[in-house]
Amino acid sequence: MQTAIGYVRVSTEGQATEGVSLEAQRAKIEAWCLANDVQLGGVFVDAGISGKRADNRPELQNALNAVCKAKGVLIVYSLSRLARSTKDTIQISERLDKAGADLVSLSEKLDTTSAAGKMVFRMMAVLAEFERDQISERTTSAMAHKKSRGERVGTIPFGFRLLDDGRTLVRDEKEQGVIELLGLLRESGLSYGAVAEILNRKSVPTKKTGAMWQGTTVRKILMAKSSS
Repeated sequence: MQTAIGYVRVSTEGQATEGVSLEAQRAKIEAWCLANDVQLGGVFVDAGISGKRADNRPELQNALNAVCKAKGVLIVYSLSRLARSTKDTIQISERLDKAGADLVSLSEKLDTTSAAGKMVFRMMAVLAEFERDQISERTTSAMAHKKSRGERVGTIPFGFRLLDDGRTLVRDEKEQGVIELLGLLRESGLSYGAVAEILNRKSVPTKKTGAMWQGTTVRKILMAKSSS
């Protein structure tokens, strides 16, 4: 009986947007094994880890080692759970092929045990990355448009406040004055950390009530000012 190795992954973002929990992915893999009379040798789990890179996911590497050793089948719920770039996806496929192992992706119904499956797999990997790039471009464009209209984008930056409509940002003159002070202190030769210490001694409030000034915060605010 052929041996299968399951791999499941979910990032915080992926779980929220796709609604495919670790348990749901595992259940799909177990069901496929039962339906195809394949022995499930184990399921490896990367929880709360981004799929942008394959080399920083320890359980994926363990899953690949196990399936290559067994010359079995690596089963994933979808290609997006396996990798987020065509390069990583193809490299994983080539590693499996070299070891005499195969790959099954349940959502895309891909099975590399056949030549046709291998071809479709490569095409689907390219198309999946293309779709992600398009989404990224649209998101970037939308955020730039909101920013150009003075609307809120993410957290409220220091030096601005949010109007009652919940989306429009306007200058906070008091905080803008603090930004000018930061610039003057830096121009005098003080380090970011030294500037933060002065603000803390003077009890200058930060954006977050009760928080202390940090050198990294000072640097971030001044860099944002210089790029605006």
